[in-house]
Amino acid sequence: MAYISMTLPGIARGPHEHRDQADGFCFIGPSTFRLFLWDNRPSSPTHGTHWTCDVGESAMTFVVVPPGVVHGYKNIGQTEGIVFNAPDRLYAGTGRLEPVDEIRHESDADSPFRIL
Repeated sequence: MAYISMTLPGIARGPHEHRDQADGFCFIGPSTFRLFLWDNRPSSPTHGTHWTCDVGESAMTFVVVPPGVVHGYKNIGQTEGIVFNAPDRLYAGTGRLEPVDEIRHESDADSPFRIL
């Protein structure tokens, strides 16, 4: 599955995570995005680590986010920005008959995963 999305300046997507799905993101531009990652995998040696980087217009980047890593991004530029999305599973599976593999954190006021 693959799709392209457009994000307006100041708008964030996420944070969320997946139990089994890996997400691939290519930040194409023409804007700049701040990418947020939190390792939420209990068995990972980097569990609890939070990382951010700026990607997009000046640093076109392809990122693969493994299952269990909470992720999101925000358009911090002045123009709309384009992101190519390539998860390794179909949304809700073949025929949309499976549960959606997504844990949303953006609506939880007590969540430690915040996009600022």
